[in-house]
Amino acid sequence: MQENNLQYLLVNSTNEFLVEYNSLQENSRYKLTNFSGSTGEALVTPETIFLFVDGRYHIQADLEVDHNTVTVVKLQTGQKYLDELINKIPQNATLGVFSKKNSQDKIEKLSQKRNLKLLEIDPFDQNDNIRTVGNISLDIKYTGLSTEEKIIKAVQNLKDNEAIYVTDLDEVSYLFNMRNFSQNFSAKIKAKAIISKSEALLFTQDKTEELKDFLKNTSYNVYVDKTSINAFEYNLLGAKAKVLENNPIKAMKAQKTPEELEHLKDAFKRTDKAVSAIRDFIYTNDNISEYDIATQLEKEFYNQGAKGLSFNSIVARNQNSALAHYSKSSKDEIVKEGDLVLIDCGAYFEGGLATDITRVFVKGEANKKHKFIYTNVLKAFLNAYNYCKTHKKESITGYEIDEFVRNFFAAKDLDGFIFNHGLGHGIGINVHEYPPSLSSGDFAKVPLLEGECFSIEPGLYKNGEFGVRLENSCYFENGDIHSFVHMNYEKKLIDYDMLSDIEKEWLKEFEVK
Repeated sequence: MQENNLQYLLVNSTNEFLVEYNSLQENSRYKLTNFSGSTGEALVTPETIFLFVDGRYHIQADLEVDHNTVTVVKLQTGQKYLDELINKIPQNATLGVFSKKNSQDKIEKLSQKRNLKLLEIDPFDQNDNIRTVGNISLDIKYTGLSTEEKIIKAVQNLKDNEAIYVTDLDEVSYLFNMRNFSQNFSAKIKAKAIISKSEALLFTQDKTEELKDFLKNTSYNVYVDKTSINAFEYNLLGAKAKVLENNPIKAMKAQKTPEELEHLKDAFKRTDKAVSAIRDFIYTNDNISEYDIATQLEKEFYNQGAKGLSFNSIVARNQNSALAHYSKSSKDEIVKEGDLVLIDCGAYFEGGLATDITRVFVKGEANKKHKFIYTNVLKAFLNAYNYCKTHKKESITGYEIDEFVRNFFAAKDLDGFIFNHGLGHGIGINVHEYPPSLSSGDFAKVPLLEGECFSIEPGLYKNGEFGVRLENSCYFENGDIHSFVHMNYEKKLIDYDMLSDIEKEWLKEFEVK
């Protein structure tokens, strides 16, 4: 910072591919703050380091950072991260940003409000060996469309001198029907691509210099998605960069083919079996820890043929379950009689699409508060799911469903328990995919479409006590909503007196035991 005459510096959690789930070894924000959550960025200032986290990570951030040097900024529902970041920087100050780790879209939004200095080198980066092994091609029985068919569809509106630069790893993996299961919590290949009417060029991670030369020297007018191209590469293209207003690959990827839906149905059956097995493990074993459960859960997934986990499983006992994205799975947290255990997990199977489910169990007997909160969350899911069914219209949006659940909770006295995250997210090659989104963000104000897959996961949490989240991954097919997940709900956690007759009828679609 001194070398660049900077008093303010943005430190990112992502890498040059702008991925959400970055390894901690590549996560500069983690190295700076010790906060291990998947998202959230840090601002270095003369007085402190501000760490910005959303509602999923408020408690976790407080537990992990050194408060002598780090100030946690807890973003509330509706607060926009960039607005809060800008408010911490004086009007006349210059903010340093790493050009390879921030999207062009984000850079442009920041530059409208503050002076920026783009930095090419992140000093936290290490020169680790680049791994390119492990890429495999999928059988068309899992994809429904060949790579050639997808590319022809994606470039159909291009002119001969135009190309699309595909920078999002999900989109590259989707387009080329390739996966890599050798990494933790990811099935994506690390590559970028140029596609036009005459050629399709795939640049794997070891071809960085070749890609750089191509971007500098190409004669194409290159369409780019400013939300997924980093600012460094955008600047290499210069005047040749054209804005991709409607990304055809993103839209194609979101609407799953019948073959992709069939694979997901099978993958979720096996996910249900893994979670059912871990339920039995918890109920039939004593003196087991969160770590023991997480280790056994991974074994159960592999027993079902999983290629890897789609994210780091959450196994959270009692107070830890109040942390929406708790990820420690501690050896010291021993499950005892009367304890609540929240498990959020998922896996990749041979078709390379993520599964995602959350269930809550109780060792022994549940207490009255456990039942009250669990039943309210169950009611929220049942009502949201059937709200979709009774509003079968192409224009229903994730924003509407999220708002419906917030209003549902707001009408109840929940004893200080709060719902502090979005209702759901899209599911695909990444466990979090967009579109669709079920949230209070403006980007959720788009219709849910045929073939789209998404979670519905209401939750209630109270710091110092516990949290309950019940997540079913769902999909739209033949104009109706269906649940991939059929893992049972817990009878001993349900207060049936709290359920209406219609809710009891709705519950019959799902196993309870």
